[in-house]
Amino acid sequence: MTYHEPLSQMSIGISISESDDLAVLGLAEEHLRDAMTEISRHMLAMGARLVYGGDLRDNGYTKLLFELVTRHRRDADIADVRPAIANYLPWPVHSLKSKEYLTKLREDLEGMGELYCLDREGNSIAEDADIGPNPTAFSDEDWSSSLTAMRHVQTQATSARVVLGGRVTRFKGRMPGIAEETEIALKAKQPLYLLGGFGGCARDIASEMGLIPDVDKPTNWPGRMGFSSWGSSDLANGLNIEEIRTLARTVHIDQAVALILRGMLRLSQ
Repeated sequence: MTYHEPLSQMSIGISISESDDLAVLGLAEEHLRDAMTEISRHMLAMGARLVYGGDLRDNGYTKLLFELVTRHRRDADIADVRPAIANYLPWPVHSLKSKEYLTKLREDLEGMGELYCLDREGNSIAEDADIGPNPTAFSDEDWSSSLTAMRHVQTQATSARVVLGGRVTRFKGRMPGIAEETEIALKAKQPLYLLGGFGGCARDIASEMGLIPDVDKPTNWPGRMGFSSWGSSDLANGLNIEEIRTLARTVHIDQAVALILRGMLRLSQ
C-alpha cells in the first residue's frame, strides 16, 4: 500500500520578506530566517509542496528554500511526482538575468524544484525562450502590473498561504508585496496563516484585522486600511479564534509551527 504524507496534496504559498521593525521588537533578521526555515522544513517533511515568488539574490529567501529542499524533504509519497518547490519570477526579475544563468539554475533544481518565468501578464514563458538580460529600465507600472499578475498566478497554484514579516517601505508595486499576496488569498477564500510576531507587514495586517493590539506609530502604507474589513473567520485556516490570535502574536517558532500544522491537518481531514 502506498504511504501518503499528511500534507502531500497541499501546495503552500510562502509570503516572507524583511521586516522594517525587527529591531524595535527586539528581534534580528536571523529570527525571521529561522522562523521560515522551521516552518518550511516541517511542511516539506510532511509532503507539502512550497510555492514562492521572489528574487534570486544569493542570500535571499529563494535560495534558502532551495537549500531546504535538498536537506529535508522526505520522498515517501511515491504517488506524488511533483517537485517540492515552485518558484515564480515576474518579468522584470528574470529579465535582469542571463539565459545561461536561468538554465544553470533549472539544472541545479532538477528533480527538486521548478522555476517559472512569467511575462507581463503572468503567462509562463517557455524555458528555451530568449528572455534576458534586458538593458531597458523598468517603470513603476512595469513592476506593479507584473508583480500583481505573478501573485494571482501563485494563488491559483496554492491551497493555503503562510504570511510573516514584510517590508512596508521601499517596495515595488501598488502596495507592499506581503499585503498584496495576503489580499489576493483572502479574496480567493484561501486558508491563511498570519504570523504578526515577527513584525513588518504581517504585524500591521494582524493589527488591522483586530487579531493583536494596535501597532504603535503605524506606517500608513497603501491599502493598509482595507484589511480592517476582514475578520478572523475570513482566514479559514482550521484554527479557532484563540489559536488564530496566538499565532498572530507569538515569537516562539515551535508554537507557530505547531499551530500552522494543526490547522492544516484539520483541513486535510
